[in-house]
Amino acid sequence: MINTSLAQGRLPSSQKHPIVTPLLKKPGLDTADMGNYRPMSNLSFMSKVVERAVTSQLNEYLVANDLLPHFQSTYRKWHSTETAMLHVWSDFLMAADRRHVTLLSLLDMSAAFDCVDHSILLHRLRYAVGLSDAVYKWIESFLSGRTQQMHTMVNCRDAVRSVWRSTRLRTRSGVVQSVHSGTSSHCCQTHGLLLHQYADDLQVYISTTVDDSALAVDRLSMCLADVEAWLKAIVFV
Repeated sequence: MINTSLAQGRLPSSQKHPIVTPLLKKPGLDTADMGNYRPMSNLSFMSKVVERAVTSQLNEYLVANDLLPHFQSTYRKWHSTETAMLHVWSDFLMAADRRHVTLLSLLDMSAAFDCVDHSILLHRLRYAVGLSDAVYKWIESFLSGRTQQMHTMVNCRDAVRSVWRSTRLRTRSGVVQSVHSGTSSHCCQTHGLLLHQYADDLQVYISTTVDDSALAVDRLSMCLADVEAWLKAIVFV
């Protein structure tokens, strides 16, 4: 079934409809505050198996062709949160040895990546990553025609429960972060800033002498403005 799907460049519609269940981020949070919930997307078993096979092959292709961002400590072997921390901390200590101060900005890109327009992602996959033929068609099929439906248990009259499901909604945004995060690193390098990434977390920093710290603040601000402009250009409105 997996080989047939990949050879035809098509994922059946039945495998593209997740049931989304709201779950509390941690026990004890206020259940009346919607900000305390995270959406848990439940797909069919076969859909997850096919997706896992594609993810493995796509990641091997990205690694073999050096298409992953160099300073990305996830989606690859021998990299972790520990290697990300050590890399950034090492840069800070070496700057301190030179009597430089370091300005650091921490960005959480998760919400932005969830809103990336699929047409922009497909354009990048074709022209920047080099996917074509059945591979490109499969990912195009994977992203198109997706729907989702909210599912939750409703408590009524002291523990009497009923199941509530929303109407089906089309999904037109969302992104493979390992593919799309490279452009944000280019924004930082253009301004001569250092960076490191772990999944959707981006650390942007610059080391400078105390006398030049005001200029460094301006460079960091301009870089963040460019990252913001890039995010506005790729997100679905």
